[in-house]
Amino acid sequence: MVAPNTSYSAQDIQVLEGLEAVRRRPGMYVGGTDIKALHHLVYEVVDNAIDEALAGVCDRIEVTIHADSSVTVLDNGRGIPVDIHPQTGKPALEVVMTILHAGGKFGGGGYKVSGGLHGVGVSAVNALSEWFEAQVYRDGKIYHQRYERGYPVKPVTEIGKAPNGQTGTRQTFKFDPEIFKESGLDYRFETLIQRFREMAFVTKGVTLRLVDERADREMTFYFEGGVTSFVRYLNKNRKGLHKIIYVEKEIDRVGIEAAVQFTDAYAESLYAFANTINTIDGGTHLTGLRAAVTRTINDYARKNKLIKDNEPNFTGDDTKEGLTAIVSVKLPEPQFESQTKVKLMNPEVQTYVQQAVNEAFGTFLEENPASAKIIIQKCQTSARARDAARKARDLVFRKSALESMTLPGKLADCSEREPEKCELYIVEGDSAGGSAKQGRDRHFQAILPLRGKILNTERAGLDKILSNKEVKALISALGTGISDGFDLAGLRYGKCVIMTDADVDGSHIRTLLLTFFFRYMQPLIEKGHLFIAQPPLYRVEQKKKVQYAYTEAQKEEIVKTLGSGSPIGLQRYKGLGEMNPDQLWDTTMDPSTRTLLQVSIEDAAEADRTFDMLMGSEVAPRRRFITTHAHEVRNLDI
Repeated sequence: MVAPNTSYSAQDIQVLEGLEAVRRRPGMYVGGTDIKALHHLVYEVVDNAIDEALAGVCDRIEVTIHADSSVTVLDNGRGIPVDIHPQTGKPALEVVMTILHAGGKFGGGGYKVSGGLHGVGVSAVNALSEWFEAQVYRDGKIYHQRYERGYPVKPVTEIGKAPNGQTGTRQTFKFDPEIFKESGLDYRFETLIQRFREMAFVTKGVTLRLVDERADREMTFYFEGGVTSFVRYLNKNRKGLHKIIYVEKEIDRVGIEAAVQFTDAYAESLYAFANTINTIDGGTHLTGLRAAVTRTINDYARKNKLIKDNEPNFTGDDTKEGLTAIVSVKLPEPQFESQTKVKLMNPEVQTYVQQAVNEAFGTFLEENPASAKIIIQKCQTSARARDAARKARDLVFRKSALESMTLPGKLADCSEREPEKCELYIVEGDSAGGSAKQGRDRHFQAILPLRGKILNTERAGLDKILSNKEVKALISALGTGISDGFDLAGLRYGKCVIMTDADVDGSHIRTLLLTFFFRYMQPLIEKGHLFIAQPPLYRVEQKKKVQYAYTEAQKEEIVKTLGSGSPIGLQRYKGLGEMNPDQLWDTTMDPSTRTLLQVSIEDAAEADRTFDMLMGSEVAPRRRFITTHAHEVRNLDI
């Protein structure tokens, strides 16, 4: 790890350029003005506190969401400098808060390692806030400055003495409704919790506390085990095949921490962090980890004659099945693809990670031959499924071939040939399929009925998955291939819509399909192509006037509005097959009136763990979940 550095004063702050156009182009700095961007405001401020922790001068960070949706971030770091900045003649605090690309992260004096690389973070947040107040505890004193939409209201002012030698920074801000205009936009406790849990895992020894005063709830994270704790957390519902392999090493000022464990699962769970930031698109650190795991297994297997001379080496595909691994690197000058920091680009990091993991993993295999044999057997089983993966890539995509194949419920394709204009409705059963085929717009809407429940892909290998008729039909219809053979360019439909009944069986089929898409076609979700149809729950009729209700609350509101003047006819739909084609079109398939829910992945690690718990082979975690949440059930279908 990087040694603590206490040199942090005004001269450590470098000004690169002025704060301009942030309010006009928020997308350049926080990714937009939607709910994701709103949470990014909090992350940018917390990142600065995490940077203090990485410098070894902060071990506690508290984040509070207040009743008015303002947010306070408090840390016990050194406190932002307040002395006069030589370049600007202003207090350093004001420089940091009001000038873009001003921070202690550029010259190497204030920070050796930093997640807030670009220095736009807190000044951009200030510019996008209705108001922002910074309070600094430093040198036994408390300093304060308030800003409105990025501009200081008054000079930096000393307002009192810091109690008991307290140091640190308290920053409170309220997002600007002129920028974040979407109705009902607000912070989600669960979204912040997921992010802070990750941060705590990769910043071991630091306490991260989130308090939500809107709903009187809070959660605190502290992990002494770092990434080892993270792997243990992810594998809570899986059976580990050996003890967790851990490495912590520094090579040429790059701190490397990695934890690896193979499990009895089929899915791979790999997450990579750079300076505590979850690089969701991976990068050189993840490439180094993958390469090290594959190479080390091959070297050991060859050396110990566990692979025959005439057999090929394992590929990266063979060594990833059931692999859970975290790699976290901390480096002085990270190069990211963009301000949103989703991919690490430093080429030297690949070499360093590969070297560190290769050494630790190799030593583990040599010292634990029984575990080594189990790992290699797991890879051999995976290798046997490679032919099945190749078959998936070779499936014929277009209509002529589909018509010649025996599909469980034949695809009724559309006439439109531009994929972005086409929609595929995946429906359960022939009854709903019949209504959907008759009710659809044949020009751009295709229907694929699935008979029965598809295979639970959480509990099956790729070879078994591809022998399942329903899954094969789905892959053929979509045209993308599957798993590592997945290619979004082959997608035949811009919208893929899951349309199932509103009963318990429909929910189960929807979950089985979501499990399949998450595990084997994740880019389909990430690029916004997967949707869930929202058929109505009720048909309400009075005097031949028909209205549809999509929720219990909506039904109650309609009934209340209609009053008791004449009899009301109420029908609850349990299945799509109960609707005639016109009703299905009007309520669920007509683009001008329907409601579609777009499927997204806010937190891949948490989704990974949830699918594993709900759909995996371990019964006990699922039973705990059902017991815990049973009291929340409404409209139980028995």
